[in-house]
Amino acid sequence: MPAVTDTFTLSNGVEIPRIGFGTWQIPDGPVAYDAVAAAIHAGYRHIDTARAYGNEPSVGRAIRDSGIPRDQIFVTTKLPAEVKSRREAELSFETTISALGLDYVDLYLIHAPWPWSEMGKDCRDGNIEVWRAFEKILADGRSRSIGVSNFDPADLESLIGATDVTPHANQIRYFVGYTQKETVGYCRERDILVEGYSPLATGAILDNENVHGIAAKYGKSVAQICIRYLLEKNILPLPKTTTPGRMIENADVDFTISSDDLKALDALVDTAP
Repeated sequence: MPAVTDTFTLSNGVEIPRIGFGTWQIPDGPVAYDAVAAAIHAGYRHIDTARAYGNEPSVGRAIRDSGIPRDQIFVTTKLPAEVKSRREAELSFETTISALGLDYVDLYLIHAPWPWSEMGKDCRDGNIEVWRAFEKILADGRSRSIGVSNFDPADLESLIGATDVTPHANQIRYFVGYTQKETVGYCRERDILVEGYSPLATGAILDNENVHGIAAKYGKSVAQICIRYLLEKNILPLPKTTTPGRMIENADVDFTISSDDLKALDALVDTAP
């Protein structure tokens, strides 16, 4: 399944597999361990977790136990959104590395520009402080690339204007009907890779009749159409499932959506839950 082994290239030359396996809401312990092990067995070589998910220990153990050389698995994790000081960021990274049981990660992200309990709060000064820690982590080779998540153009502009390294990636909510054009456009102009989480709209799009109609034309599932849609837009999708059969299906997206069908998908709005 070339889609999971094909790569995008980040602005610093690091290659990142074009599809990631997301682990949000997968609890630590056997469930997370088995899901990541199954994803790796299915061919995924890009695993996405976060300190806030609480599953780094099991994710890391599954990666270590996989038998796949470490340099062949791309590991992303994230700094908790409420951490907004350099010292706290440094300490949190040490906790993450210890939990994962790895010597380095491949992409380290600021999980959000503000604490989840204070969405929209101006934390730009704190993000700049945190980014100084990230730049040091990058320089030391403890993460091969660094980036952000849920940042809009204003958040990015503030960060880029005050620091030395432009984020290599921005992981945002992105799916058919919710495409954040302004943020994507800003990132494109600055060679920031956009990753799309919740590519299936947290399941809300699976009953959409319009998408079902397009999927039927291609002999594909709605999930496959939704994931392929992101790839057609050069967005890196991060589908999540704990079902091995769906993992294989989600990765089987080596087909092309016609320009007319892409336009039809582009025209869909308000599928956000």
